[in-house]
Amino acid sequence: MVEFASRQIGRTKLKVTELGLGCATLGGSRIDVARQAAEAIVSAAWAAGVRYVDTAPFYGVGQAERAVGDAMRDHPRDEWVLSTKVGRLLRANPTGVHADGRHHPLPFDPVYDYSYDGIMRSFEDSLQRLGLGRFDILYVHDIGVYQHGVAAHAALMKTLRDSGYRALEELRGGGTVSGIGIGVNEREVLLEAMEWGQCDAFLLAGRYTLLEQAPLDDLLPKCLAAGTSIVIGGPLNSGILVGRETWNYAPAPTEVMARVKAIAAICDSHKLPLPAAALQFPLAHKAVAAIIPGPRNADEFAQNLALLHLKIPAALWSDLRQAGCCIRPHRCRASSTAAARGARRALGPARGRHR
Repeated sequence: MVEFASRQIGRTKLKVTELGLGCATLGGSRIDVARQAAEAIVSAAWAAGVRYVDTAPFYGVGQAERAVGDAMRDHPRDEWVLSTKVGRLLRANPTGVHADGRHHPLPFDPVYDYSYDGIMRSFEDSLQRLGLGRFDILYVHDIGVYQHGVAAHAALMKTLRDSGYRALEELRGGGTVSGIGIGVNEREVLLEAMEWGQCDAFLLAGRYTLLEQAPLDDLLPKCLAAGTSIVIGGPLNSGILVGRETWNYAPAPTEVMARVKAIAAICDSHKLPLPAAALQFPLAHKAVAAIIPGPRNADEFAQNLALLHLKIPAALWSDLRQAGCCIRPHRCRASSTAAARGARRALGPARGRHR
């Protein structure tokens, strides 16, 4: 078992391992993952020393939560941190026909609900699926323009601000959850929420990676000032940074493929696999508490683990920046990871360019 360094979540007492387990793939909605295989992934992560697990009702319309609960329930509850999500309710649909075109391992359809009642019901339903009595972090899932469009987002955000957020505060105030936040694929909605809410953590998927660093300009500094932690989902940009051709869960545009090819060439010149640099990069920023890649099987988890512990030469970060390959410099705190040590030396206070 590896001893992972732990990082604090916001101003809470929670500490998460730098490597967490993202469970989106465990649901089997995008690729076929049997429940037994999903539990094997969770068990492999535990055996390796991972003590932070993130799941959601949406992942496999309930399957991921059930798998996590069954795999983790017997482990001492105070030794690991669990986050799940609210914002969708699962409604029974026994027809086997689902409008979203995804594979549904269980006979449910997800329905958005960001209201007080919807969040409370989602919370209670997740407790039952997981077979647990409490969660550590509760994220509002997939609110924003990226998911809903401009017009619909405005109405849904008003519902969350005026109604659903009260439920989150009650759960946190009563100690039923220790931290609250938002889990999305866009930074803009997080900046918007910071104007009126007090979150302990944000789960940001795919927007702060080796390929994309726009949050350095606004979100990450604001989170540091507010005491809000960032958990990075999708550090491999849904596959493109590990050799596949998907970006944002769809075929990657030509210009994105070209940028990845340039980054890969520089990694090759240092005899370093591109996915190793991609996994380690986000951890160099002091606002980031953890990364949560989503392996598709136990072997893939083991591969991620090995990549995370490869030594990164400091010159790699410098070469990426000088080549204009989207590396944005930032100040880093000390970390147990090679990424933080290398980035601290190489990136320094200078400003680079990004796309």
